[in-house]
Amino acid sequence: MKEAEKPHAEDKFCGISRLKVFLLALSLAFVGKTMSGAYMNSMYTQIEKQFNIPASLVGIINGSFEIGNLLLIAFVSYFGGKLHRPRIIALGCTVLSFGCLLISLPHFLIGRYHIESSISPLENSSVMPLCFVNQSLFSLPTEEPSTECVKESGSLLWIFVMVGNIVRGMGETPIMPLGISYLEDFAKTENSPFYLGCLHTATIIGPFIGFLLASFCAELFVDLESVDPGDITITATDTRWVGAWWLGILICAALNLLAGVPFWFLPKSLVKEGETNEPEETCKKRVVLLQENEKKEAKETMYEIAKNFIPFLKALFRNPVYMLFICITVLQFSAFNGMVSFMPKYLEQQFGKSASDAIFLIGVYNLPVICVGYFFGGLFMKKFKINIYHAAHIAFWVSLLEYLLYFAAYWTVCDTSPVAGLTVSYEGIEQVSYAESTVLAGCNRDCDCALKIWDPVCGKNGITYVSPCLAGCKASRGTGKSVVFENCTCVAASEFSYQNASAILGQCDRGESCDKMLHYFLILQLVCSFIFSLAAMPGYMVLIRSLKPEEKSFGVGIHELASRVFAGIPSPIYFGALVDTTCLKWGTMTCGGEGACRMYNVVTYRWLYLGLPAILRGVSYFPCALILFILKKKLKSESKTLLNTPIELQNKGQ
Repeated sequence: MKEAEKPHAEDKFCGISRLKVFLLALSLAFVGKTMSGAYMNSMYTQIEKQFNIPASLVGIINGSFEIGNLLLIAFVSYFGGKLHRPRIIALGCTVLSFGCLLISLPHFLIGRYHIESSISPLENSSVMPLCFVNQSLFSLPTEEPSTECVKESGSLLWIFVMVGNIVRGMGETPIMPLGISYLEDFAKTENSPFYLGCLHTATIIGPFIGFLLASFCAELFVDLESVDPGDITITATDTRWVGAWWLGILICAALNLLAGVPFWFLPKSLVKEGETNEPEETCKKRVVLLQENEKKEAKETMYEIAKNFIPFLKALFRNPVYMLFICITVLQFSAFNGMVSFMPKYLEQQFGKSASDAIFLIGVYNLPVICVGYFFGGLFMKKFKINIYHAAHIAFWVSLLEYLLYFAAYWTVCDTSPVAGLTVSYEGIEQVSYAESTVLAGCNRDCDCALKIWDPVCGKNGITYVSPCLAGCKASRGTGKSVVFENCTCVAASEFSYQNASAILGQCDRGESCDKMLHYFLILQLVCSFIFSLAAMPGYMVLIRSLKPEEKSFGVGIHELASRVFAGIPSPIYFGALVDTTCLKWGTMTCGGEGACRMYNVVTYRWLYLGLPAILRGVSYFPCALILFILKKKLKSESKTLLNTPIELQNKGQ
């Protein structure tokens, strides 16, 4: 009965509507996979603080996604193109969903998050760690460390996040190369850029939703289901705050599972778009032929499919435009991936924003304009039917314009946050120090304070102190977030001395000038994102049109493989390692081990964060120029051939 219904369904739609169903389903799959990716990139800072790991290790977790992709990309791209592509995509969406579930698992296995504080977790929250000469309130009972150490052994559960990321990468592998090759095979040539533009638009809608979801989850405390909000003594702007990173990834898992459902019911092949306006009988015959071809292809052995693997690979390596394009992608993607991975942390440290605000601003200022740029870039290519040479020229010059504008970001600077003993002396004189001994001064030397613990307070003088004890505070009033510390000798001894030498919980605000610079930075990002996105579609068409029809699926896969191996995996690792070198104050775990970084040298961080991408992208314009030269030479050769063709035909006719 099913076999009888299949021709009827094909006859009714005659191929074309099924292609649009596939486009819609693929767009939803793109939304799901990019939403998951954007969400994870936004939450790496929360994962870093949850498990007390350095940024370099966060980079490895980030790169593990690319490792999962790397394991399958070449085989999926080559063999997948010869098998049932929609069903392979459906399987990929299901595996991707399972990977998201694995990532969220540690939250349900680890204990409650312990906020680093100079107060013992066993003490009453109203008892504050004040300065008492020759008396320490910061040493825990001798029997407690071993208990707490056992609890913090759960920090190794970050391995689940890494494994889940690998599985997520494996699941995402078939979606792009097989989806794009399926569209290319059955779409009109003039419609292809528009369809790709729709997919690129979906890849922006997904991250936009992902960033909004991440912003919402980052505002919620990680243990929202077990902790009363009134018991939390820190705010979302505190560097010790950890948002509910696990919640959004569960939502991503559900969406990816649903996105894969339509693909299970789509056919292996379709009637070519544009060849469907035929008489009913002709259309039925074409459907029967397609079904017969599918049966023949199904009988092909894996050996017969695999025997052309090496020849295909050699053909790609001998394609100079394709190989140069891979070099460009590696350099550009390294810069882009490193910046995106650490942009939330950059906004937090540079401009003093909470993780929730930073993620929200990144999404709102960047993604809508990128979506518009992708759409109009694809529409422009479709309307004017631009050839590969002109597409390369457009991509080069538009991208170069954006690159030159990018350097204006060096002027969007914010003053370093004044922290006594780290960025300023206790007298308020500017300095930058990495030594723990500098947090001691005459005003707190006799207080017997814990030096490693980060529990900042903001003095009335506008200077942040590492802890109430190191601020020399001798009294306190109030409870919870409204605690006020009084009689702070270090606040009184500073250059900006106040009669009421008091302090409150948390770091001091950066001020209005910092907010103004943040808006300049975000507006610049908006303009640059729009200009760069206009160049994305012409650039991608250079890749697609540099390949023969039978090479497209495999070529796109190898392109993805190279970008993962040489950019996706290493870039977040070395970006993270460089970010770690700028740390001024590391956090402390309960047992005394080194935790996540609490404060960075923002000047050095800025130069590394903006400078490294500038170098990588600058180098990428050399292979760009070579592609223009090769395509120009090829265009001239083709023009000469066309001019000579009529004469040769005349000679043959004679």
